[in-house]
Amino acid sequence: MTDSTGETEYRVVADGVEKAFGDNRVLKGVSFTVQRGTATAIIGPSGSGKTTLLRTLNALDRADAGVIRVDDVEIDFATPTTKSEVRRFQSRSGFVFQGHNLFPHKTVLQNIIEGPVIVQKRPKEEAIADAVTLLDQVGLADKRDQYPYQLSGGQQQRVGIARALALKPKLVLFDEPTSALDPELVGEVLSVIKELAVEGWTMVIVTHEIQFARQVSNQVLFTDGGVILEQGPPDEVLGNPKEARTRQFLERVLNPL
Repeated sequence: MTDSTGETEYRVVADGVEKAFGDNRVLKGVSFTVQRGTATAIIGPSGSGKTTLLRTLNALDRADAGVIRVDDVEIDFATPTTKSEVRRFQSRSGFVFQGHNLFPHKTVLQNIIEGPVIVQKRPKEEAIADAVTLLDQVGLADKRDQYPYQLSGGQQQRVGIARALALKPKLVLFDEPTSALDPELVGEVLSVIKELAVEGWTMVIVTHEIQFARQVSNQVLFTDGGVILEQGPPDEVLGNPKEARTRQFLERVLNPL
């Protein structure tokens, strides 16, 4: 399906995605879509397949079966694929990890331009100009020449976001971006992601921050046992869930005592 500009309405289409690690079936025929310019939050208990699902969207974990399309690149994971096909698929998205994953021996600026220059072969001057703009956007313009160890956890995560955006991806993937942070640092990272949502970046966010998911997302997927049990607008899934398991999960998360 395309819109009036001729662009594909859906940025992501996943159909029947399967993934197992040994005898453990982590994803059991997962299907969903993500519209261009929207944010999708994936919530669910530990071990429900949230992170694995996210990683299949960038082929960091290669699905065993199912079809995934990101922007204009589609892969049927039940059939053999070449390395170049996988690289093209991966180039459509940027990934923000739980633990920052910054190069400790490189400065903030060097971390951000690594992908554009080394992987995308873009001119270094262009990559630096983009990086400076992104650092200003995430509130770290004065940290460009510092090293990761000189930054707080929240600042490191904001660098990680800038690094992902520097690739100019069609899709930005966030794997529990605040889970490794002290509580007092969570807000600064969530505020950056909220700004990205307002700007119309297409995002899929695995998160345990339920109120954040309600505020930032256009769609919520609730996963459990390797399947999507419920999906829809946040007001429905989080405010008036249809499934008993969703209600049970939300009650435990929102009222832990």
